[in-house]
Amino acid sequence: MSKKLKELCLRLNLKTVLNHLPQTLETAAQKNWTPLQIMEHLFDLEYQAKQQRRKAMLLKKSQLPFTPTVDQFNFQFHPSRKRQKSLTLQLMDLEFIDQKKDIIFIGPPGTGKTFLVNCIGYASTQAGIKTLFTTAMDMINHLIAAEADHSLLKMLKIYQEPDLLICDEIGYLPLGTQGSNLFFQVISARHERKSTILTTNLPFAKWGTIFDSTIVATAIADRLVYNSEVIIFEGKSYRTRDNHKKI
Repeated sequence: MSKKLKELCLRLNLKTVLNHLPQTLETAAQKNWTPLQIMEHLFDLEYQAKQQRRKAMLLKKSQLPFTPTVDQFNFQFHPSRKRQKSLTLQLMDLEFIDQKKDIIFIGPPGTGKTFLVNCIGYASTQAGIKTLFTTAMDMINHLIAAEADHSLLKMLKIYQEPDLLICDEIGYLPLGTQGSNLFFQVISARHERKSTILTTNLPFAKWGTIFDSTIVATAIADRLVYNSEVIIFEGKSYRTRDNHKKI
């Protein structure tokens, strides 16, 4: 390999081409590849490597707590899981993100909501989609802190920009007036522009206890339900089972 070729590869950030060039030339000689075939092979290797690096970057930035796959989910555990299986699996094709649809998972603790949204989140990062996972309280705490130090617009942008925002555990603690207003700003800005997935332990009728007032709760629910899929799980927590391998 010439010194000039090596320098050009480094300048163009073609590290994969550089690393695979000697082996590729050896293979090309054995198989009588044309110059065009050599170039196609090297550029394909470079492209695949860049795609893998992008997926790794998106996964890191997503802040997903874990990366499960939907085949690990036990749809037979409860009748509600069986009823929602077809729709849940359909979400894994991620078309709802292109459609700017929202997804709302409702059910008691331990029924698999968080597991499934992490499945969807992981799949979206591997599809090259900008994704962000947060809990409701973490998001609100960050927004309140940003409002106090006059960086609210910057912090709001963090939650408004991802193509898919996953907001987990809505309803376990009330958000208060300030938190409710900030939550509304996030949802309002994303409405029909980006997709949002929410998990909650409370039905819509009780959202007034989360968002401090029925007016704010109604405004948030109205935007979310307008173009969304609602998936309801029931039954006891799967975590109470012994020796389970699937959640």
